[in-house]
Amino acid sequence: MKILRQFQHMVAASALALSFASSAAQAVDAPAPQATADKQKVVFQVSAGDPKIWNLALNNAKNVQQELGAQNADIEIVVYGPGIGMLKFDSAVANRIDEAVGSGVKIVACENTMKAQNLTKDDMLSSLSYVPAGVIELMKKQKEGYAYIRP
Repeated sequence: MKILRQFQHMVAASALALSFASSAAQAVDAPAPQATADKQKVVFQVSAGDPKIWNLALNNAKNVQQELGAQNADIEIVVYGPGIGMLKFDSAVANRIDEAVGSGVKIVACENTMKAQNLTKDDMLSSLSYVPAGVIELMKKQKEGYAYIRP
């Protein structure tokens, strides 16, 4: 009887030790959750003055924000060439451009193109950002790991 009791205590102690060891191993092995996920980065090239292409680009940007969450996406639209005219106050997509910027999309205008077309910042939407050269901006963004999209 005494041996049986000792055996029961040994089994209970072993089970308890295994239980502690198991939970300690789980605590050590479990990866710590990340505080914030890495942002997805995408750069769109728009060099066309066609409202259909602009609407496609703006829809793409909006879809990225809806799918990933605006806070999880770094979106930039680089505009140069014939597309620059769509950044003017009276363009067919001016309201949509302002909405996109308001939702966190960065839209940058190429100053080289503006100079070639005799445009100033006063001619353009106030919500825009500017870069000296649109093509160079695309190159920089790709080097920084941005996905490149041309709608």
